[in-house]
Amino acid sequence: MASDPALLFVPVGTNDARPFGMSARERACRLATNAGFDCAEQPEPGRAMLLASMRYAWDPAWLKAMRTRPGTALTLGDEPVMIHVPVNGNLAAAAAGLEDRQLVEGYEALPAETAELSYAELRKRERPFVIWLDAEDPEPVERAAYDAAYKGVTDALTLYLWRKPAFYLTRWAAQAGIAPNAVTFVGAALCVLAFILFWRGEFWLGVLSGFIFMVLDTVDGKLARVTGASSKWGEVFDHGIDLVHPPFWYWAWEHGLAAYGRPLEPVVATMVLWTIVGGYVAQRIIEGIFIKRLKMEIHVWRPVDSQFRLITARRNPNMVILVGSLLFARADIGLELVAWWTLASLIFHAVRLAQARELTARGKKLVSWLEA
Repeated sequence: MASDPALLFVPVGTNDARPFGMSARERACRLATNAGFDCAEQPEPGRAMLLASMRYAWDPAWLKAMRTRPGTALTLGDEPVMIHVPVNGNLAAAAAGLEDRQLVEGYEALPAETAELSYAELRKRERPFVIWLDAEDPEPVERAAYDAAYKGVTDALTLYLWRKPAFYLTRWAAQAGIAPNAVTFVGAALCVLAFILFWRGEFWLGVLSGFIFMVLDTVDGKLARVTGASSKWGEVFDHGIDLVHPPFWYWAWEHGLAAYGRPLEPVVATMVLWTIVGGYVAQRIIEGIFIKRLKMEIHVWRPVDSQFRLITARRNPNMVILVGSLLFARADIGLELVAWWTLASLIFHAVRLAQARELTARGKKLVSWLEA
């Protein structure tokens, strides 16, 4: 038996705005297609569909929310933004309502200003945005879409230091028509270059290459989300690089200490590398266990877990430690500090896992603080 067709997405009206260098209709269709909809220029009678006014821009989270709400109209200021028309719904009235900016009788209103979506739909605490798309000034929409692309919790550098510069790079790349995978590829090349420079003891040049890569590592994902260009291959490519490269950087850093003039004793070097790499792998395993057995990411359990994610021993916080050591010309001490911080972070996460499993063993359900 053939499966039911995907819900149809139909943009209604026109708008000369070009957010991220794309027409409003093209971008809306790409976002909808990425969310599993079929996009069409005209409605198809006898088929359930989601009509969307091109006067507005919205967080893609609304697409997922409206998919399961037939007979519902998403509104902003009592004006319809999206309408989920069921198979037997009044299609003509819904389309006219969007064009005339009037609520349609028989549809339940879902106010964007006050609606509460579940954490599973949002993956963050903020309410999804719906804002007017101004043809003369699309930047507010671009900023809102970029900010909405920050899902979940992350490290302090990504969240605070290069959030603004990455926005301008993302917007420029979108306007230039650069594909997210192309950004990932350039970042991968810089990642390899950083490894080579670290290996040769040219730490400052390696840090420069590494930091550009780290910024691009933010840009590629955001670019994919704001332009509706996400793909399974791109996600595997991006996250695969993120997962694999950090241990190689630390190995190269340790090797480059000899050329730098601050080599570690062989036994110390072995202990430091085993601690960093082993701790990195162990923390990843703990995160995997938390997700598989407790059905939650460890970093969203309690506020302290989200706060610790800002500084936990991942690549970006560890690079801050290493750069700090370079300021004092002690790259060797920097690597040792990374080892100690990795050990401390591992202990923290191991304790949190033990606490969570103890709670579930007593029959209590774990609930993320973001759902409270």
